[in-house]
Amino acid sequence: MTDDTLSRSSGRNVLRLERRLRHPQEKVWRAITDPEHLVHWFPSAVRMEPTAGATMTFDFGEGVTMSGEITDLDPPRLFAFTWDVDHLRWELHADGEGTLLVLVHTFDDRYGGASFASGWNACVALLDELLTTGETHTSGRFEQVHEDYVVKLGLDHGEAEDTPDGWRMRYERQLVRPADAAWRLLSGSTEAAPGGPVPEGFAVPDFPPGPVTEAKSGALLEYGWERGTVRVELGEGTGHGARLIVTQTGPPGDEDAKATALEAWRTKIESFARGLPAS
Repeated sequence: MTDDTLSRSSGRNVLRLERRLRHPQEKVWRAITDPEHLVHWFPSAVRMEPTAGATMTFDFGEGVTMSGEITDLDPPRLFAFTWDVDHLRWELHADGEGTLLVLVHTFDDRYGGASFASGWNACVALLDELLTTGETHTSGRFEQVHEDYVVKLGLDHGEAEDTPDGWRMRYERQLVRPADAAWRLLSGSTEAAPGGPVPEGFAVPDFPPGPVTEAKSGALLEYGWERGTVRVELGEGTGHGARLIVTQTGPPGDEDAKATALEAWRTKIESFARGLPAS
């Protein structure tokens, strides 16, 4: 994880992972390009002809498939392909008696970066196990690794902007549990309904909430505070959990309130996200 990075290029997000494997380059090459090897460590079964420009089919079982295309094939150094709208580039470099594997994943959903990183981290660990022992076992829980990646990749910070009507703060966070589990933890024993009190999990210090103005169980809650509004939404994420989006507004010129809201929600969301797997 130490050398893993998330950057921007041509308007897209670029995740880069490096792993040193204690196996010869040719052996690693077979494991990342042969469907009979891929099925043991890659997220799906793969059907393909090993030719640049050839179509790839990613089979997740139960009739669920996705398509891609091999964009680069240079044995035993480079294997690159599209996966739906994403692009994956696998580079192999001789490293003494072993191999340096470099994965570059290009995608659009920035806040899914930690999910992708923790997923590939687990997959490459399985790849290494396959190369070492000839078999793989189910990977352990990845939730803590995911949350560590959120911080490492800089995805734990909110954004704020000034508008003619005042400031607007926004946080977006990929979670490791579905929306119903997140909603239960946020709402506790309080049933959120328009006109009723705001459950403690949906509020932060220094901004006492007014009554709920809009609520949809498992999906959204909105309320006013003295000088603005707060909206908490739970939607679809990367497929490994819900996506949390928090938006708060405030009056023009109140920089202190904006800064306080950014820090308060950062603390709240970090604590909530890390506590969610145990809920």
